[in-house]
Amino acid sequence: MFLRINTIAVYQKTKPSFLLLSNAKIGTFTLQRMNNKRPHIINSALLWEYDLDTFNYDKLYKIVIERVVERGTLEQWKEMVKLYSKEQILETIDWSAQLDQRDKEFSRFFLNSGFLHAA
Repeated sequence: MFLRINTIAVYQKTKPSFLLLSNAKIGTFTLQRMNNKRPHIINSALLWEYDLDTFNYDKLYKIVIERVVERGTLEQWKEMVKLYSKEQILETIDWSAQLDQRDKEFSRFFLNSGFLHAA
């Protein structure tokens, strides 16, 4: 049998993600996600050509960073900084052929300035 007395399974009908909540002997709950997806944290308008139900934020980080730098709001910048390291963002900014020089210079300044955390 799949379920034990101390285990609760939750299945969302609208999305194919399956979450398993298990009560350990210590009394704590563990959350295990069967797929490595994150919730929709970046506005879908920035990633309009992708299916966000299957979008892998870890694998396609360069696309997310480019879109947020080009067209993102302050809230999306904050989410981007939570998702990715500063080094990862700066590496993508330097790597990108999509971003113009003005966007690259502003992004470097903005990340290093502390304005992002003050707002």
